[in-house]
Amino acid sequence: MRILILGGDGYLGWPTALHLSQRGHTVAVADNFARRAWDHELGAESLTPIRSLHERLAAWRALSGHEITPWIGDLCDAAFVDDMLRAFVPEAVVHFGEQRSAPYSMIDRRHAVFTQVNNITGTLNLLYALAEHAPDCHLVKLGTMGEYGTPNIDIEEGYITIEHKGRSDTLPFPKQPGSWYHASKVHDSHNIMLACRIWGLRATDLNQGVVYGVDTPEIAADERLRTRFDYDAVFGTALNRFLVQALAGVPLTVYGQGGQTRGFLDIRDTLACVELAITHPAERGQFRVFNQFTEQFDVAGLAHAVREAAQVFGLNVRIEHIANPRVEREEHYYNASNTHLLDLGLQPHFLSDTLIESVLRVLMRYRERIRPELMLPAVDWRRIRN
Repeated sequence: MRILILGGDGYLGWPTALHLSQRGHTVAVADNFARRAWDHELGAESLTPIRSLHERLAAWRALSGHEITPWIGDLCDAAFVDDMLRAFVPEAVVHFGEQRSAPYSMIDRRHAVFTQVNNITGTLNLLYALAEHAPDCHLVKLGTMGEYGTPNIDIEEGYITIEHKGRSDTLPFPKQPGSWYHASKVHDSHNIMLACRIWGLRATDLNQGVVYGVDTPEIAADERLRTRFDYDAVFGTALNRFLVQALAGVPLTVYGQGGQTRGFLDIRDTLACVELAITHPAERGQFRVFNQFTEQFDVAGLAHAVREAAQVFGLNVRIEHIANPRVEREEHYYNASNTHLLDLGLQPHFLSDTLIESVLRVLMRYRERIRPELMLPAVDWRRIRN
């Protein structure tokens, strides 16, 4: 199958390209290297050193014999998107190509506007190009569980059937985004649904939980293929921050009470979910939603899990609760459905196995690159900045 991966230089895009290439697909990647530029803007860097895209492509070609074609350009440039789809003619497009950080979108007005313009415009350009140049192509779009927020009812997979004043209908599940980034993802979902309805496109929205992990079978074969590992307060996840804080010998900083609960999954499960969505495509005109996670944890529970895992390495870890820079519920109900991908055959990996064997052992190699100051809260949701 001919598969185009947007955001193919990123944390998830790059290992997805390797995985699908190894499985025998014809793969192309597109990127504008914005994620690398944001490191320069913030004065941050991946804990794991990462080669340039072209170095990684050459290393993969030498190691596997497989060729991955690069396209360098911006999805907000409609002509670039049109030219790419006309030339490559994909059968599936995997769309990771957006600004993915909630804190980054909350820095100030400029970053909020950029996030929404970049994410929504890029996706709209893609939808128009698909309708014109590849109308039978299956779009697999990375959404987020954060679109739903934390409602006081069970979270269904994309849709909910409700009864109101004697009538019943199945409608999109209510969205309660918690940042300008999450709001951009909500807009994407509505726009893709509309495109499927009016143009007959086919799309799968993968509402993904928090991803953890650094190794996939392909990456583990050669250090030149390594993907990034973010631990700073803007692009790093709470779990990544805790892992690096444990290695650095500083307290694990839990925001607020630590009852914030989210869905999580191993990076290897992300690749499996994407492949399952591609090999079981949506029908023409169908917009379907899969909730992509395997386990649920609260933040305090993650901190305790990291402390236990760190003891294997002789690390004594303290946990510290600090003021929460975000505006979010710190104690809440959370129960989300995730049956669709399991029904398609997903075989999950679990956090209890991964923390020690697949993450901490790798991160130990790069302890000298840790910069503790990057993990301090850098963005306050309540502060309005122009």
